[in-house]
Amino acid sequence: METDQAEQHEVAGDRHFEWWHHSHPTFAGITGFFAGMLFVTALPGAFIGILRLLFSYETASALFPLVLIALALPISMLVKRKTRRFAQFMFVGMLVTALATLGVASLVLYFMVDA
Repeated sequence: METDQAEQHEVAGDRHFEWWHHSHPTFAGITGFFAGMLFVTALPGAFIGILRLLFSYETASALFPLVLIALALPISMLVKRKTRRFAQFMFVGMLVTALATLGVASLVLYFMVDA
């Protein structure tokens, strides 16, 4: 009796995530794009935060360019066919986020200097 209820609970739990289609055509695109956005925004901030906790300000500033080693992950995902689509959209998300950030920063700087 208890095993039947446990099996029914497992089946109901599986149905709960039916919307989560890993094979859906847009799944890799959407998740890759937002992963790229997080990669550009959160990763450098977290990296410098951890460096600043562990080292002095000068040492952390000198070690910050090592964050570029993290680019090995999306580049290596481009090699394998199964992760290539995700990595392509991840690079698109990284590029769009970087361009938007630089564009907004340049406009803010322009208005601050012009005023």
